[in-house]
Amino acid sequence: MAGRRSIVADHHIEKTDYRVQGFSCASCADTFEKNVQRLDGITDAKVNFPASKITVYGSTTKEELEKAGSFENLKVHSEHAPSESEPTHQPSFFQKYQTVILAILFFGFGVASQIINGQENLLTWLAYATSMVVGGYTLFKAGLMNLMRLRFDMKTLMTVAVIGAAIIGEWAEGALVVILFAISEELEGFSMDRARQSIRSLMDIAPKEALIKRNGQEMTVPVEDVAIGDIMIVKPGQKTAMDGVVVTGQSSINQAAVTGESIPVEKNIDDEVFAGTLNEEGFLEVRVTKHVEDTTISKVIHLVEEAQAERAPAQAFVDRFAKYYTPAVMVLAMLVAVMPPLVMGAAWEAWIYQGLAVLVVACPCALVVSTPVSIVTAIGNAAKNGVLIKGGAYLEEAGSLKAIAFDKTGTLTKGVPVVTDFSLFHPGDEDELLAKVTALESRSQHPLASAIVDKAKQANISYHHHKVRDFTSITGKGVKGTIDGTTYYVGNLSLWEDVLGYVLDPEIRTPLDDLQKQGKTGMFIGTEQSVLALIAVADEVRDTSQEMISKLYDIGIDQTIMLTGDHQDTASAIGRQVGVTDVQANLLPEDKLSYVKAFREKYRKVAMVGDGVNDAPALAASNVGIAMGGVGTDTALETADVALMGDDLQKLPYTMKLSRRALRIIKQNISFSLGIKLLALLLVVPGWLTLWIAILADLGATLLVTANGLRLLRVKE
Repeated sequence: MAGRRSIVADHHIEKTDYRVQGFSCASCADTFEKNVQRLDGITDAKVNFPASKITVYGSTTKEELEKAGSFENLKVHSEHAPSESEPTHQPSFFQKYQTVILAILFFGFGVASQIINGQENLLTWLAYATSMVVGGYTLFKAGLMNLMRLRFDMKTLMTVAVIGAAIIGEWAEGALVVILFAISEELEGFSMDRARQSIRSLMDIAPKEALIKRNGQEMTVPVEDVAIGDIMIVKPGQKTAMDGVVVTGQSSINQAAVTGESIPVEKNIDDEVFAGTLNEEGFLEVRVTKHVEDTTISKVIHLVEEAQAERAPAQAFVDRFAKYYTPAVMVLAMLVAVMPPLVMGAAWEAWIYQGLAVLVVACPCALVVSTPVSIVTAIGNAAKNGVLIKGGAYLEEAGSLKAIAFDKTGTLTKGVPVVTDFSLFHPGDEDELLAKVTALESRSQHPLASAIVDKAKQANISYHHHKVRDFTSITGKGVKGTIDGTTYYVGNLSLWEDVLGYVLDPEIRTPLDDLQKQGKTGMFIGTEQSVLALIAVADEVRDTSQEMISKLYDIGIDQTIMLTGDHQDTASAIGRQVGVTDVQANLLPEDKLSYVKAFREKYRKVAMVGDGVNDAPALAASNVGIAMGGVGTDTALETADVALMGDDLQKLPYTMKLSRRALRIIKQNISFSLGIKLLALLLVVPGWLTLWIAILADLGATLLVTANGLRLLRVKE
């Protein structure tokens, strides 16, 4: 049997994922799901309508699944064979929309015949009836089946309305109802298809085959057959097929497809590369580290599909509303049709007509499509721009945020200390002293030592010729070692005052205090006789942090809070530099958690931005947890509600802008869908509501909410 399979260990039930081709509406997807659940050998089935997928628990065949979807001529394909689901040739416009086109043509014949021969002419009646049958065959089939099962949805309403129109002799209006409903169904399918393009474009990013070197020979194999540990060859201009680690060569890799960052990243030996990224220059050999289903891009696709299937609060409201709304409308339509003739002696034909018009105008097409098209479009757009939003609920939450808390290290700052200041207290050779200090620090494992070594490398200062003897690390204070017979010390104030017993002059002590107020860590360099120099190291603020915070204020975020374990002076200096409204320092992970809970009490809607590992408790406690550096970080993808895949803070204002606009559009769509129904229903009171007005109101609402939702495709960084 085709499809992606796995065995659920707890229940020993076979689980298979399939792609489904041919869904036209959400209610059809629900019908297909119920049909599959009734098949022999199936214990459960879940349809993901936005992703056009079905997950089947149990054993069946592709043929049985397609039989269950025969009411809409659905086609089922293996999840990992997207090429199967693509037709060998694209159908022409007429082939794709022939049902609607033929229905319109017959309707046109009917109108012409009515003008020439009159409304009662047999040819006129045949033309309208043929238009209704051609355009409404699938509608009637589904609607009548729903009626027999007492299921009331859009198709049930339309079927009753059209049959009623035919019974009272309104053939022209009945045919028009069928045509316009068919057009609205096509529009719904088109809008969802446009929204699904984001997933399809992600699926097409990574190659389906990889060039592998095995036993000294190069061979091209499908990605499903590539094993962990295989050596993959990636030539210049080719895309990487699998995740892995570079073992030979160096190159610049364009990771835009996965991370959204436009600037290529340099890759050397032992650097990670990701499936779907473009090798721009060099020849690379890469050791494969993940199976195809575990690659970063595969995980992103899976999470995006799961996110698009998630019911957002607004969508859940619409679903609950529609459940009670449809039967209520049926009762209302019946009352409109029956009560005036019975109570006031009004004409039966006129009020039955009004009742049918109520059915048509109350059809919840626009309401049902209003939320999912917006959610799917927004999440897909975000994924293409390197932002993974894991569900409609988080999209809506992000749209109403008032405060955002940030971890400092690795989030607002680069997370890698660098040398910022180096000054001598006595005349001398600065490069020579730095070379001796680097020779000492190269033996230390401390992050600050790495910053000094990097400084020497950047300045092309050689230090290997200095032989260090008697090297000692003084825990929490610094290091010492002998070079050319002189013992040198590098360390903090405590080393010089507490260990060496120095009494530092103000001209030496004051510069250290000034550096610490700037958020820098200062260390003295010297011998047992004198202090020679002062060197400062700091975790540099990201170039984009200040601009990002400023943009957040412009978008409507009221409060930005920085949470850090650093001491207050360092935290305050960085807080002033980036422009946050509040700084909390000297925090342990549990303290960050407490602060996030307190901020939720104060501001109601709070996001936490961190690295997804040590900030996991705070991320979980916030309304929206946002992880930095999602690429290759499983913890970030699993812990956070939103992942900024390119480790790029500039994507945060874009995410806030997108989510705010999505929330606004969802509210507009729901309000407009219900508002236009109410206005049209008010026309029943004076008896002005016609089937023409009803169907145009319904179609107009569907068109507008669809177009409004698709506007989210235009939101850019």
